[in-house]
Amino acid sequence: MRRTPRTRRTPRTASAAGALVAAAALVAVGVQTVPATAAPAAPHPSPLRTGGLPAKLTPAQHTALVKDAAKETAATAGSLGLGAKEKLVVKDVVKDNDGTLHTRYERTYDGLPVLGGDLVVHTPPAAEATGTVSTTFAGKRTIKVASTTPAYAKSAAETKALKAAKALDAQDPTADSARKVIWAGDGTPKLAWETVVGGLQEDGTPSRLHVITDAATGAELYRYQDIKNGTGNTQYSGTVTLNTTLSGSTYQLYDTTRGGHKTYSLNNGTSGTGTLMTDSDDVWGTGSGSNTQTAGADAAYGAQETWDFYKNTFGRSGIKNNGVAAYSRVHYSSSYVNAFWDDSCFCMTYGDGSGGTHALTSLDVAGHEMSHGVTSNTANLNYTGESGGLNEATSDIFGTGVEFYANNSNDIGDYLIGEEIDINGDGSPLRYMDKPSKDGGSADSWYSGVGNLDVHYSSGPANHMFYLLSEGSGTKVINGTTYNSSTSDGVAVAGIGRAAALQIWYKALTTYMTSTTNYASARTAALNAATALYGASSTQYAGVANAFAGINVGSHVTPPTSGVTVTNPGSQSSVIGTAVSLQIAASSTNSGSLTYAASGLPTGLSINSSTGAITGTPSTAGTYSTTVTVTDSTGATGTASFTWTVSSTGGGTCTSTQLLGNAGFESGNTTWTASSGVITNDSDQAAHGGSYKAWLDGYGSTHTDTLSQSVAIPSGCKASLTFYLHIDTSETTSSSQYDKLTVTAGSTTLATYSNLSAASGYTQKTFDLSSLAGSTVTLKFSGVEDSSLQTSFVIDDTALTTS
Repeated sequence: MRRTPRTRRTPRTASAAGALVAAAALVAVGVQTVPATAAPAAPHPSPLRTGGLPAKLTPAQHTALVKDAAKETAATAGSLGLGAKEKLVVKDVVKDNDGTLHTRYERTYDGLPVLGGDLVVHTPPAAEATGTVSTTFAGKRTIKVASTTPAYAKSAAETKALKAAKALDAQDPTADSARKVIWAGDGTPKLAWETVVGGLQEDGTPSRLHVITDAATGAELYRYQDIKNGTGNTQYSGTVTLNTTLSGSTYQLYDTTRGGHKTYSLNNGTSGTGTLMTDSDDVWGTGSGSNTQTAGADAAYGAQETWDFYKNTFGRSGIKNNGVAAYSRVHYSSSYVNAFWDDSCFCMTYGDGSGGTHALTSLDVAGHEMSHGVTSNTANLNYTGESGGLNEATSDIFGTGVEFYANNSNDIGDYLIGEEIDINGDGSPLRYMDKPSKDGGSADSWYSGVGNLDVHYSSGPANHMFYLLSEGSGTKVINGTTYNSSTSDGVAVAGIGRAAALQIWYKALTTYMTSTTNYASARTAALNAATALYGASSTQYAGVANAFAGINVGSHVTPPTSGVTVTNPGSQSSVIGTAVSLQIAASSTNSGSLTYAASGLPTGLSINSSTGAITGTPSTAGTYSTTVTVTDSTGATGTASFTWTVSSTGGGTCTSTQLLGNAGFESGNTTWTASSGVITNDSDQAAHGGSYKAWLDGYGSTHTDTLSQSVAIPSGCKASLTFYLHIDTSETTSSSQYDKLTVTAGSTTLATYSNLSAASGYTQKTFDLSSLAGSTVTLKFSGVEDSSLQTSFVIDDTALTTS
């Protein structure tokens, strides 16, 4: 259920006192260990409720959700059955379109940080009444250690960490003061020391190596690198438009439209912010790597495209989803052949590459690096072992998404990483998503020791899975590049399309993964995401299962029966000389585009093969038997047949008929164009007839719902619109219209209703549309709700009748 009428629906956390029932929790434990020798079975998760896409919140709304959640942490901890010494700290809150909340927490134990103790609580709106929630834990459900007094000295832990860094050939390592923590990433929770060792890695990349040492025995429990790096193409975006700022007579590489992103030059230094890049004529760089501005222009362009990709694809406003940009630093060190993301400065840093003239500042690099920041601020996948491989793959996946999104003719979207920089000296890419092993080090599929590889190589199976999920197995040519992807078991896999694959991976990362997620639990997270977005019986759900099976994780799932469904528009009436516009609605269980064709159309009309729009001006009177055939990408077809009557101009006759399709909504979410969840059989609001109706608003938070359908009203007809309307509200005012429903026919406003119109039961509304005869008009219901106290506008049994 998506909302509860007649109650105040203000934003709240997943953990209002008494709202959580621990026994109802769905627990997915993601422990960072080396898997057993057999491939993880990873059974299908119990389907979670359909949460849907993330709601598009303003930074202020997001901040309010986090603050509200912070007020309820004690109640949440108690409801989850955590121990008396455990406390929760809110890290983030994601809200779905239907009101479902996903609240991400970190834990403390007796005041000490718990590493590997993060969790996510998933709360649908119905939980306010039922207490039904689910929880995804990293590590142990409860934490308990015998003592918080260390037996192993702090100084000894620091010395041990320095030795570990030196063994990795670190340059000038320095250890920060160790802090006392609880290690819960794997095995039994232990009191530990966490030491962070700075300096430089072997290739000159800054180092922040975290070493976790058992505070009782001195044994090393875990280590991971906190600087995330990667490489990609450069100087291939051509001439682009950059948003800059004029300060006095000087232009700054400062984009105020995207959270305030700034681009700095380190001038071959290795620390600090550097110098904000400026220019006198607002023309940046020459396209040559020898020009110092070129790297800055590429970095700024990559940053703005990545910002737009996340904003327009997922509704995410910046890396932290708070509307604030990171910043970029170029010209790091001398001839540094890499780029990296650093959480401590919240910035991307780019080296100048081989010879100092091939800066690593391309689209997929910018997308890769900033995606490390997104990962850090969501699941925070540990940068080692299987979780580290998933971290790297996530940056490759979204970096690829940025490249396709930008649609730049100089750097065409592909499933290759670093294809332009020729870092290998033979023209080959750095990484291949369709067959990762082609780079000589990456794994194509999961095996028990894959977590022992460098994270840039253990990322291979996840990159391969994403390619299979997007495009499927076998040989194909995409944007001029030939791919040939096989599966670990030889079973062919069908892709679901890159757009759906990106949505699933983003939701899995931000909603269901935790810091210690491994390949088996990543499959569970992705299946949960597919369930929330598309349903547990969907082609997308089966696609996820089969793509993971293709990399030796879990088993295959039989996709739903393929087929095409065409919504019959019903009998049509037109007049000679009067333009016609009829949109045919169709859907397929398969991914890919649909192709439309029609036979028996009235003379003068045609159908658009790509969109399904029938347009034109009829020229010959008569009765036509029309059939529309729709074909999907697999060759499956569906048809709809109906009668189309064309009368003579000025004939003065009109066929009495009802023009609206799916007028009582009993066919579900078809024919009408509606916001998510509007057409529903939710029992919390009764239908006027049957079980379906259109329910607009009712959330008790800032929200807009729309419902519309275009219809051609024949010339010479009288036309009448009727519908049944029920309004209930929690508003207490008797004078202020806080929540409104507007009914329009084209540009004409027919009526406006509000919370002041609330009444029990349904009331029939009638409007004369005869003045619109001879035109195609869009009927639209628009419901707008303010920030608190719900109002529900429920519409049913519509009709547009001619006579």
